[in-house]
Amino acid sequence: MTSSALNRRALLQLSAAVAAGSVLPAEALFAATVSSAGPFALPNDSRLQGLKDLNGYFPFTAPATAAAWNQRKQQVIRQIQVALGLWPMPARPAIQATVHGRVERDDYTVDRVIFESAPGLLVTGSLYLPKNATGKLPTVLCPHGHWANGRFHDHGDKTIEQELASGGETDPVCGRHPLQSRCVQLARMGCMVFIYDMLGYADGGSLTQELAHGFAKQRPDLSSPERWGLFSAQSELRCLNVMGLQTWNSLRALDWIMSRPDCDTTRIGCTGASGGGTQTFILTALDERVTAAFPAVMVSTAMQGGCTCENASYLRVETGNIEFAALAAPRPVAMSGADDWTVDIETKGFPELRQLYSLLGAPDNVQARYRKFPHNYNLPSRMMMYEWFNQHLKLGISEIRERSYQPLTRDEATVFTADHPAPPKTADSEVAMLQAFDAASRQQLEKLLPRNAADLPEFRRVIGGALEVMIGRSLPTAGSTTFEKLDQTAHDNDSWTLFRGLLKLTARGEELPCVWLLPANWNREAVLWADGQGKRGLFAADGSTPLAAIRKLVAAGYAVGAVDLYLTGDFTPDGKPVSEQPRVNNPREFAGYTLGYNHPLFSQRVHDLLTLISSAVFHERQPAKVHLLALNGAAPHAICAAALAHDKLASLAVDTQGFRFGSMTQIRDVNLLPGAVKYGDLPSLLTLCLPLRTAVAGESKETLGTLLQAPGAASRVTLLPAGGPDALAATLASQA
Repeated sequence: MTSSALNRRALLQLSAAVAAGSVLPAEALFAATVSSAGPFALPNDSRLQGLKDLNGYFPFTAPATAAAWNQRKQQVIRQIQVALGLWPMPARPAIQATVHGRVERDDYTVDRVIFESAPGLLVTGSLYLPKNATGKLPTVLCPHGHWANGRFHDHGDKTIEQELASGGETDPVCGRHPLQSRCVQLARMGCMVFIYDMLGYADGGSLTQELAHGFAKQRPDLSSPERWGLFSAQSELRCLNVMGLQTWNSLRALDWIMSRPDCDTTRIGCTGASGGGTQTFILTALDERVTAAFPAVMVSTAMQGGCTCENASYLRVETGNIEFAALAAPRPVAMSGADDWTVDIETKGFPELRQLYSLLGAPDNVQARYRKFPHNYNLPSRMMMYEWFNQHLKLGISEIRERSYQPLTRDEATVFTADHPAPPKTADSEVAMLQAFDAASRQQLEKLLPRNAADLPEFRRVIGGALEVMIGRSLPTAGSTTFEKLDQTAHDNDSWTLFRGLLKLTARGEELPCVWLLPANWNREAVLWADGQGKRGLFAADGSTPLAAIRKLVAAGYAVGAVDLYLTGDFTPDGKPVSEQPRVNNPREFAGYTLGYNHPLFSQRVHDLLTLISSAVFHERQPAKVHLLALNGAAPHAICAAALAHDKLASLAVDTQGFRFGSMTQIRDVNLLPGAVKYGDLPSLLTLCLPLRTAVAGESKETLGTLLQAPGAASRVTLLPAGGPDALAATLASQA
């Protein structure tokens, strides 16, 4: 006998035992057969209209009140942290940096800097200091963006000729080396400046540029649960991605430079263009220590960043770069636009940002200006930045003017020498670095496992907070759902009725094909039946005869309802669930290009269960109890739904069939839920369901250690044996 069959029988006996007073035999109630599905037309569901991608439209609406903004701000910051693998924030011990090879210039110096931000992950860069400076210095971080060769960038003869002719540059040296130019000028204005490498650029230790920024095809040899690299299903399941690693380097660069005795920690700026602009507004959002920021040619309601280093699963689901820039408010932020995706910044994005800043009492702390040049960080943009930092870092410079200098050669700029050799950038070093991150994360999160009641709030805050981002939706409120009845059929002298229709979540434009079986002797309890095949799971193989378990549930007085979860049942032409997660039209095989803008299919199916739960618990007939039962592949979805809505349910009974997210090898797996392994896989998610009465088949004491060690679990959780139906029924009945 299969696990599914055992569990169906067990679920039947759970309800039958609760309603032990039933006198009508179930077989008599179901003398006639019924149709399980249709014909239904394809649901008019907004999700079928297509996926959003990085080239979509990402407007920002300023909130009505400061309180509303503060709440939204914390939600978005947490979303960013989860997406980048930084929730909770990893440990940040003191950094031991190697600073060497000083280069002397007339009025500034340049040091070479190397340090590990984490085991195997390097930060490399150039530290510019004003010569003979004393006291604490205003400080500017410079993540550089996607300029060829990064810190070593040289426009070359042809490009500088074009820049000079267009008026984008006026000095051939400053214009030819725009990354060095801003560091030199800021140092001449009295700032300490740290320009550090994006992963793979210039020295950019640990990873190659081809991998970090040019990844295109999955690597089967680095995609197993035992040996995995970046961009694999396993790295997604841990929210380990290039953007997260790069952001971690930015955070640690800030930690290091602020630990220096010559840093004025009250005056910290950050600026970068393009991908460096992305790092600028992300760092500023995540760390309040950044005093003022200038993200150039990146903040826009249009294209959000095309590189793998600017995308991550969950990152921009129902948000975008304008809102990310807003997270700095009321701290000063200015941005430049150009003849690229930022061309409309003054009319799309900036007005809403200014509205927010006005709401917070600082309307002059935000600025945006379009400059009619191609994508750049040229002199007009740099001058805007210098003036911004002069004002907001209180530099006190009366006249700002770039002048020529002697650029660093590549040999003068590189941090790697015979005494400080470059590390290997191999698959083995990549795997080792990721495993170190994973081990540190597991160690950190294992400390949160609840061992007494006092541990539960923090466990819920961290693990539950992550799940809220991963699913991206809470239980719909009372009145949010409606049921459009398509037909109803009374059976067996009106002893029960089959309702077929569409369950709608109007605010989201979603509608779910739905069936309800309602007995005339309804006991005011409802059983929500979740099946991986959809509502057809209530019926036998012929598609019309209700399962014996369903017959007995209805005979016992239970109303039984089921829906087709998204892309199952009536959502597909053949009625079968899709075999792969949908993806956007992007040839590069990176999950973040799809899941950075759209909920995972797994999460969307959890949304559907939350809609079903809401429709039942808030129904006008006010059921006394609502039970959630799941099998045949739907158990993980039901567990997540119950974790988010446990206080509205009377019991949860699931057959997990031993499912674990951690066994996945494909990024298009229909059950891929990025972060699920990081946050403890199914056992931790089940723990979030407590104190809900829970019965679990397909598991053992050994596989569910996390859950069974939690406070209160002994009296609330029952493991269902794989043995006879009597034992299953007795165990399940005790959960009612």
